[in-house]
Amino acid sequence: MRATGTFEVAAFDAAPVPPPSIATAVPVGVATMRKLYTGEIAGESATLFTFAYDQTTGAGTYVAMESFRGTVAGRSGALNFAHSATTTTGADRAAEFFVIVPGSGTEALAGITGAGGLTVEPDGTHRVWFDYDFPAL
Repeated sequence: MRATGTFEVAAFDAAPVPPPSIATAVPVGVATMRKLYTGEIAGESATLFTFAYDQTTGAGTYVAMESFRGTVAGRSGALNFAHSATTTTGADRAAEFFVIVPGSGTEALAGITGAGGLTVEPDGTHRVWFDYDFPAL
């Protein structure tokens, strides 16, 4: 089954990070984010966002863990999902990874498994989808 939605970033707060003991050409950072979702995926998430990103060139990679609370295709509860991607220009996405964390679902989302993805449209709209399943009862 597939559920889709859009989201907006309601808050992006950089966290202090001590300088790494190994210097690279791209700075590393950590931030927390709050996102608001609408559509078949509706609710909010709290995200731990880690990244190595060069603001000048747009090249970098991020890894995120989201704790989501809301509804997926009308089923209410909470779950975790993880995702990452790489960009070479700041506008492209490659090496994408997206998974619903097994065992993380609560309430009507208990037992949810699957994967998904994120896209950013040219107009700035952020889209998300879950390709998910529930265990047979």
